[in-house]
Amino acid sequence: MLADAGVAFSVQVADVDEDAVKAVHDPADSAGLAVELARVKALAVSRHDGDAWVLGADQTLSFEGGLVSKAASLADARTRLGTMRGRTHQLHSGAALARNGQIVWSGVDTATMRVRDFSDAFLDAYLAAEGEALLHCVGSYRLEGMGSQLFEVVEGDYFTVLGLPLWPVLAELRRAGVLRS
Repeated sequence: MLADAGVAFSVQVADVDEDAVKAVHDPADSAGLAVELARVKALAVSRHDGDAWVLGADQTLSFEGGLVSKAASLADARTRLGTMRGRTHQLHSGAALARNGQIVWSGVDTATMRVRDFSDAFLDAYLAAEGEALLHCVGSYRLEGMGSQLFEVVEGDYFTVLGLPLWPVLAELRRAGVLRS
């Protein structure tokens, strides 16, 4: 997304224990958790990268009042998608910018998504086509791929669904003078 938006960047993986962050966070506050995970990731890299602007991001999914984690197997993904069939859930994409070991901005955006009442045959074909890639997505779908066929309504920003509240991040980078305004 950032490359397509013309933002130069490099990638550093944050060494963060996400389960430890989740363990002390209110599970009912999925949106807050997305922001907290983004902050922790941004700080983990920023503390070692001096004056660089560091963007951390994470995404959480809330479904029927609970936090949903990534599926551990395709069988888990099948069960999850079957349970979500005909129902609505929320995706929360959090982002944080850090510099010199300090958070300078953070935010979250939410998309509300209604899964259509698809057939078991469609679900089987979808799982076969997408395969193990679904285990890296919190909802077991990729909207930018065949997963778009799972939905009947998506309310919210496309980039938020993909995992980054892009418009607010770009606005903050312009405000900070990192990008031209």
